[in-house]
Amino acid sequence: MDSKQIFDMFGDYVLDTYARMPLAIESGRGSICRDFEGRDYVDFTSGIGVNSFGYSDCEWSAAVGAQAAKLQHVSNYYYSEPCAEAAKLLCGLTGMKKVFFCNSGAESNEGAIKAARKYSLMKYGPGRNNIITLKNSFHGRTVTTLAATGQDVFHQYFGPFTDGFVYAQPNDCADLEDKADDTVCAIVLEFIQGEGGVVELAQEFVDTAKKLCARKDILLIGDEVQTGCGRTGKFLCAEHYGASPDIVTMAKGIGGGLPLGAVLFSEKTENILGHGDHATTFGGNPVVCAGACSVLSRMTPEFLHSVTGKGDYLKEKLSDLPMIESVNGRGLMLGAVLRSGDAHDIAEKAVGDGVLILTAKNKLRFLPPLNITKQEIDAGIARLGKTLAKAERDTK
Repeated sequence: MDSKQIFDMFGDYVLDTYARMPLAIESGRGSICRDFEGRDYVDFTSGIGVNSFGYSDCEWSAAVGAQAAKLQHVSNYYYSEPCAEAAKLLCGLTGMKKVFFCNSGAESNEGAIKAARKYSLMKYGPGRNNIITLKNSFHGRTVTTLAATGQDVFHQYFGPFTDGFVYAQPNDCADLEDKADDTVCAIVLEFIQGEGGVVELAQEFVDTAKKLCARKDILLIGDEVQTGCGRTGKFLCAEHYGASPDIVTMAKGIGGGLPLGAVLFSEKTENILGHGDHATTFGGNPVVCAGACSVLSRMTPEFLHSVTGKGDYLKEKLSDLPMIESVNGRGLMLGAVLRSGDAHDIAEKAVGDGVLILTAKNKLRFLPPLNITKQEIDAGIARLGKTLAKAERDTK
């Protein structure tokens, strides 16, 4: 097949719910992918933070292939080794006590919401089930996680949405304190808002949330779906803030390219959910967990330090490009503010110059594979520089 045939088949048979870029990817290795005509592209997206070690990583592929040939699925009525190993690795990396596996970030957040509400109901009775999330947050696309998402643009068409969510202004300590009344059972934080524009929370704001949770027995939930698994140079972004959430939600990068979500529970919350309280058919799937073990076993302090170094390098290179006003974020989760122009237009034109980037609001967003090399960064920056230089000329 060629790219046009792929485009045509999508048009004929695939529901048009995505504004796709004009690229059909045929294969890839590391941070480089190729289309059906053999053109190569430097990928600064890693599947929106999913391919932690890039395309077709040899160790990951071997682990997944070996497990698929041995046991591809087992009902959660029984036990499997990869599920146990992945849970042990996650607990070791985070200091959490128990893990519930599911398939996505939205499902992870659903599990955390259910656990928080049960915790409060069992301890305090009804009437204490509100959950504070932040304006500009994003927590998923189910009816409930859309309701948890603090962006009006997502609160359309599909109502009535699940109630019980209160939205606080990010980095406004007074607003958070005002909203944390006696009806609240949990506060959910993305320590860096990804879909919301790569917006970092201030240390003071996180400290305020921690104090409120401790004083009022409100659960602190860390949504680490995009920021977790080494993305910011720590295994969890919460570590940058000295925060120890009662519940952590994860997905994306922990599976390395296969669907995997996880809800992590601390000592305080590990016994909230019992038999029948929560379940999913594919949670803890052996093949997916074998891939996760490959990813998680490589999250050493030395590797995480390298993510920080490459993030600093990428930030420096981005800052020197035409049209880039500023760059924010941590590790390999970066957002670039444009002096002018439309970020989505830039991202689409960049495909033509052989580099893949994301957007968040009107920022260019960068989530490259965590093992991207400096040479690959340089190649991608050179290509993006061409795109931005042409866009700058067009604005004059």
